[in-house]
This record gives sequence, C-alpha cells and structure tokens, in this order.
Amino acid sequence: MTLPMNHLLITAPARLAVIAAALSMTALATLAGGCMRRTIDITSEPAGALVWLNDTEVGRTPLEVDFKFYGTYDVRLVAEGHESLMTSAKADAPFVEYPGPDLVASAFPIHNRVAWHFKLKALPADTATGEAALIGRGRTMANSSKSAESEVNPSDKK
Repeated sequence: MTLPMNHLLITAPARLAVIAAALSMTALATLAGGCMRRTIDITSEPAGALVWLNDTEVGRTPLEVDFKFYGTYDVRLVAEGHESLMTSAKADAPFVEYPGPDLVASAFPIHNRVAWHFKLKALPADTATGEAALIGRGRTMANSSKSAESEVNPSDKK
C-alpha cells in the first residue's frame, strides 16, 4: 500500500503559522533578553571597615560590589581600633550559571548575590595608646635629628 505524497507536504497556512511562531519566539527572546547581574554583598563588625578585593579598594562596609568571575578573592579589611584582616573568600557559581542551564537563564533577568560577613578583632586599649606613643617618639627623634644636623652644618642655615 502506498501513501499519497501530499501527506508529507505542509500546507501554506500551516507553514506561515510555524514561521510566525518562530519569529515571535525570537523577538520575545530578544526583547526580554535577560540581564545577568552578579554582586558581592560585604558586611563587617564593626561597620565602616575599608575593603580591598584583590588589592583594589572597593569601599567601606556595608557595600555591594559588582563582579564578573566566580572563584576565590583576596579580601583585606581595615578598621581603626581593630586588627586588620587579610583572608580569602569564595564566590561559588549557582546552578543557573553552569553550561546548559545558563542558556535558558540568560533569557531572564537574574541577579546572583554572594554574601560575605567578616568580624574584626578589637585591639587592646593599651595597644592604641602604645601606637600613639610610638608615633610621638618617632616625631621627637625626627625633630632632634634635624636640629643635630643643623648644628653640624652651620653653613646650611642661610
């Protein structure tokens, strides 16, 4: 038994419907094209610590920083009256960023957030006083060396 060949042909209205559907989906994907935004939210105790990511100053906590690549970052935080903190932190890629799902996810606006929180140790009270005393002694030595130098070379006092 042979089938007529016209069962394999798509009628003109059906062909137009398929083309219109394909064009509609393409236009929708183009217009609704998602935007993938990646940010790291950094907080600290105490707030107001100065933050560096990979040796680039990015601001004071709490802050939100855009980033392009997932992975490990070098982090440095400095706050007055607290020990400086040098560490590393990792930004892991979510499932929607893996090959395959990322093709579907790229059609939608997605905001991937990574949150890091750091606690800085307070310096002992005598340390701050000790630092101020050390700076004072350094200034005294600098001033005394300048006056001793001028006594050795009196011709420089013109």
